[in-house]
Amino acid sequence: MNSLPTRLRRLRSSEARRSLFQEDELRLSDLVLPIFVEEDTSEYLELNALPGIKRIPESRLAFELEKYAKSGIRSIMTFGVSHHKDDTGSDTWNENGLVSRMARICKDTVPEMILMSDTCFCEYTTHGHCGVVHDHTVDNDATLLNLQKQAVAAAHAGADFIAPSAAADGQVQAIRQALDAAGFGNTGIISYSTKFASSLYGPFREAGGSELKGDRKTYQMNPMNRREALRESLIDEAEGADALMVKPASYYLDVIRDIRNASTLPVAAYQVSGEYAMIKFAAAAGAIDEAQVVRESLSSIKRAGADFIFSYFAADLAQQGL
Repeated sequence: MNSLPTRLRRLRSSEARRSLFQEDELRLSDLVLPIFVEEDTSEYLELNALPGIKRIPESRLAFELEKYAKSGIRSIMTFGVSHHKDDTGSDTWNENGLVSRMARICKDTVPEMILMSDTCFCEYTTHGHCGVVHDHTVDNDATLLNLQKQAVAAAHAGADFIAPSAAADGQVQAIRQALDAAGFGNTGIISYSTKFASSLYGPFREAGGSELKGDRKTYQMNPMNRREALRESLIDEAEGADALMVKPASYYLDVIRDIRNASTLPVAAYQVSGEYAMIKFAAAAGAIDEAQVVRESLSSIKRAGADFIFSYFAADLAQQGL
């Protein structure tokens, strides 16, 4: 007797069947919206490389937060655009500096919204690197000391999670120790645990006002190294991270899956500025359907194993009723 043919289309023949047998789901609550907040200005700034994204004047941050909350966004990541830069990024640990002010505004305005404070120095230093530069090299251990100070300042101002992105060895352990010593044992750490030296960050530098000359290849990861990518995240898990992150996302789906298979921690992925821009510009040229491609791209990241996703599309999707 001939075997009967497999008919997978039996599971696809109606919308109800497709919904019933769908394996993964993309929800608005899975998305974190990164925002750029600029001090000492009253004007929104349109970003040429990130169509639809603006720098928010600090004076308008509360208004924007209320709008986000009403649309259903539950989590944000704050990036500051500083007008008070120096060689070390010292404004980041000033209790009245931009990092702390953003956090206080967020928690005073929408206290139930989850606030993740990006913890780095590239937007706050005159050289644009992610730490202290000595002899043309980022000094890892000196940077750790400053990360501790910034993390404590952000936690004191109300941040729910510290998100260290400086790619300094030992940063999670150092920050955990500093938070605990300062009495912030309930403040979590979402680590940029596997952060690649990617070519997709270009639009972000315009958005954040980074003045970087050169690159970050000595401290961010080689995009060709899959085993090292897993090792990086597992080290951060051992150091006390509460969640792990892969950045960028869509070019590194294999790495997201590797980490998902190796760890029981929540896994995040950051759909970065270049990924966003490519979709926006392709849609503007009429080459793709933006709404469908956005959902497909985010779904691929979820399918690879990410529990939540940082995406500049979050605000658009909220408005569309995802």
